[in-house]
Order: sequence, then structure tokens, then C-alpha cells
Amino acid sequence: MQFVLASHNQKKLREMAEILGELGIEVMPLPENAPEPAETGATFEENAIIKAKSAADFTGLPAIADDSGLCVDALDGAPGIYSARYCEGTDQDRNAFLLENMRNKDNRACRFVCAIACILPDGQEMTVRGECEGELLRESRGAGGFGYDPLFFVPEYGCTFGELPGEVKNRISHRGRALRALKDALKTRI
Repeated sequence: MQFVLASHNQKKLREMAEILGELGIEVMPLPENAPEPAETGATFEENAIIKAKSAADFTGLPAIADDSGLCVDALDGAPGIYSARYCEGTDQDRNAFLLENMRNKDNRACRFVCAIACILPDGQEMTVRGECEGELLRESRGAGGFGYDPLFFVPEYGCTFGELPGEVKNRISHRGRALRALKDALKTRI
């Protein structure tokens, strides 16, 4: 059975293909000419559904999409669904902006959140969610990963996502947890 991934990110495609392949699902990339829908949802789940519906409508295939971000307690959950567009510029610019907003805050609790939406072959929608709890550091550590990874400290491993080996990060990350939840949910639905 084929599903389309509502993303051009090759790393996401490989990760989803590996996990969902165990169910006999072939994950196809989104065609280059597919439209990029506006993420107008108020939650990660709503934005994931918007992207999955757009991909399903464009390709005629069942679709999978994710939306994820960093939620910081001291900032009332920001940057949240706006993580990728928290400020103009690069990942480094967004990290600097986040650290500036956290300058006088002692509560460093945060979590990465990932919602995955799936439009099933019969048109039904489902969503799953994965989270990974951590602490926001006051400076970057590690060159691995991307986005906020060098600031996201995982106490049980004593390092940031930017310092963790890729296979460990993928196992404990919000996206990895959401993907495993999707795999379990799909076992009973397809």
C-alpha cells in the first residue's frame, strides 16, 4: 500500500519509510510541484491535518504529515506551532532570539512535540502525538541535529539533542515516539 509524505524532507521520508515499511506501507515523496498549504491551525494536530489533506487531495493517495516544535513553559508554550518561523533568519537566529526571550527566566522546562496526521485510504483522519521532555540551556552545545537541538538538554542522557548520536535521538525524540504511535495505530486500521 502506498502513502504520500506531505514533505520534501528526505530524512523524514527515510525515517517514515523505515518504520512504516514494517507494515507493508511504501512511503512516497511529495511531488515537487505540490502546493504548500498555509499552516493556519491553532495546534500541531490541526496543522498536520492541513498538510496531510493537501497532499492527499493533490496526489489521490493516502497521506501522512507531521507538525512539530519546541514548547517552553516559561514562554507559555512558545515558540510552539511557530517554531520554524519564530523569527526571520536561520536556525542560529531563532536560537539566539529564543535565548534572548529566556534571558531572565529561571524555569527552563520545555518539550519537543510532534503531531502526525494520517489520511487513511478510506478518507478517515487520525492523529497521534509524541513528546520529549527536556530543559532549555543558556547556550548551544553540540553540532548535531538541527533547529533548537543544541539548546534542548535531555537530563537522563546528560546532553543535548545536538550532542546525542542520531540513532539515540531518533529513538527518544518526539518524532520517533509519534512515528511508533502511528505504526501501532495503523496496525488496526489498514
